[in-house]
Amino acid sequence: MARTILIVGGTGDLGLALAQAMYAAGDTLILQGIGDLSTAQAFAARCPGTHVLACDLTDEAAVAAFIEQVKAIGMPDHLVHLPALPVVNAKFKNFDEERFERDFAVQVRSALRICKAFVPVMAKAKYGRVLFVLTSYIMGVPPKNVTAYVTSKGALEAMARSLAIEYAANGVTVNCVAPSMIETGFLADTSSLIVEAAAKANPMGRNATVADVVPAMCFLLSEEARYITGATLPITGGSQM
Repeated sequence: MARTILIVGGTGDLGLALAQAMYAAGDTLILQGIGDLSTAQAFAARCPGTHVLACDLTDEAAVAAFIEQVKAIGMPDHLVHLPALPVVNAKFKNFDEERFERDFAVQVRSALRICKAFVPVMAKAKYGRVLFVLTSYIMGVPPKNVTAYVTSKGALEAMARSLAIEYAANGVTVNCVAPSMIETGFLADTSSLIVEAAAKANPMGRNATVADVVPAMCFLLSEEARYITGATLPITGGSQM
């Protein structure tokens, strides 16, 4: 069965890896991003039915226009929400409220608007898959000095659980993955000392890669996971259990 797959934040390393793993001939694939979209556009050129759409998720009008663009292409039956601003380590006394509002718009407000546009349609069709990417920071004891990031991810998990119970009887599953630190371009502005310390502290002695995370995402989006909803799957190498 041909699918229409929307990956918000789909032009980054994790999003493109997921797109490559999920894409099959006949599928319609819609990738949202911002900034340099050349790699995603090259992928689209190789994969018929792939659309790359630019959208600033902090801009309410841009998100509304993006939703209309997606509708014109086709109503998605698979929705993945990935985006976030890079993590900033800062003591709470230095909490940057303006930056938090931008990140909250990217992570939570955009997810609310996009889900409101498409999840009820999935419910009418009696079929849909929704997946959010969270963080292992929301499991157990979070690290210090990441209040802004953890707050947004916690809100996303709460929304996912609420949607899961509301739409469970309509054939729509809503799940999350919670990976530990993934070595991607997302870490470009993160101190190498922090990245190295995270790897050293992990029971497996390394950070995650996209190859560790994508198979779990594909499973939760698959037919085999049809009886799983409201779950948050840790992908942490044993650092969270």
